Amino acid sequence: MKQTSVWISSLVVALSLAACSSNTGEKGGGNASSESPATSNNAGGPKEVALKIGLPGAYDVTKKEIIDGFIAKHPHIKVEVNDSPWGDFVSKVATQIAGNTAPDLWFQENAVILGYGKRGVAEDLSSYIKRDLKEDDYISALYAARTPDGKVYGIPHGINPAALAFNKKVFGNANVPLPTDNWTFQDLIETAKKLSKKDEVYGLIGNAGITQGWFPFIKMAGGQALDETKTKSMFHDPKTIAGLKAMQDGVKGGYISTLEFNRAQGGDLPALANGKGAMYILQYSNQTTMNKSFPDADWDVVKMPKSVDGKRYVPMVTNSWLIYSKAKPEAKEAAWAFMKYYLSEEAQTVVANSGSSIPVNKKALKELEKNTSKPLNKKAFTDGIAEAGTTLDENASWNEWRGVAQPIIGDIYSGNVSAEAGAQEIDKKVQAVLDQNK
Repeated sequence: MKQTSVWISSLVVALSLAACSSNTGEKGGGNASSESPATSNNAGGPKEVALKIGLPGAYDVTKKEIIDGFIAKHPHIKVEVNDSPWGDFVSKVATQIAGNTAPDLWFQENAVILGYGKRGVAEDLSSYIKRDLKEDDYISALYAARTPDGKVYGIPHGINPAALAFNKKVFGNANVPLPTDNWTFQDLIETAKKLSKKDEVYGLIGNAGITQGWFPFIKMAGGQALDETKTKSMFHDPKTIAGLKAMQDGVKGGYISTLEFNRAQGGDLPALANGKGAMYILQYSNQTTMNKSFPDADWDVVKMPKSVDGKRYVPMVTNSWLIYSKAKPEAKEAAWAFMKYYLSEEAQTVVANSGSSIPVNKKALKELEKNTSKPLNKKAFTDGIAEAGTTLDENASWNEWRGVAQPIIGDIYSGNVSAEAGAQEIDKKVQAVLDQNK
């Protein structure tokens, strides 16, 4: 009887050790254990670790299902969620950074993250990614927060790319063929002219902002805002100027809507839904508003038209997660474990189903394409960013140089200054900002 008892005790210990061993890996995109020496005790099992996660916009922006899923898979990580409305969070985290009390992990706009990296606030994730992730599992937007010298200061919270939306009824009434994924910049301009009826219907709903307005135009014209190093202004480039001029010529010519017309319709999206505009450069997140506010509108999307150089550029807006560089080593590893979970197919499918942004995990992207809500051609977004996703020439001073460029862009759009003269003025001001931030 005594021998039996000893044998049973030995078996229990063996099974216990096996269970601990099997629970050290994380289900997701990585190929390495989510635990490290910093988060494991001497007996081989994980030790308790505290992790503070900052959530701007709270669970309206980040699905609680993802946070709960991570906690369930990592019971040894004691998660404290610091959430508040976006504006309040931004103000609070600035104070926390100054006082070295910031969360271990949070997310903000990608350009802000790049600024944090330059200031030494954000941890360089390149070694983590090399250690644990398989690049082939993700689209290139995984590296939205990578600098020209190879540092990676964040991973995407979600991707919000652009596509060309169109109102089918307007095209049908005009007996004009619908757009296709093979359209060029010239196709966009010529079709906009055909569909326009002065002060009644515009071929293209215009926008003076960066993401859905002037940046797509300069890219379709083959230009750029900054050079590849993100240290030189390219607003003097004839191709960039050509893009701004094409936008201005469209407004003057009556085939791109004025901002006053858009406001009279109640905004860009109502103008598209109600057939006052035939086409619109639409961000993915806009589809939630279209489906909720205009469920009967007959519309779809195609990929962004190819530029004059034959290449396609798909502008995308990204919020990115960062790890606080001054967090404790074990908290950094716990934060990275969260990032790996966030990039897993399980969590990325939740991101896909949210409707507000697109995941970077390729398997989750395929799930998104099965969704039958409008727009039907979701591949215009998913294949678009996989093929040609591009950030908005973001760098650490993005908010500053964009801030000096935007008022002049507005004057170009409204015809108060020529595209050529406005571009030269922007070039000088943007370069001055870049030089000050070297």
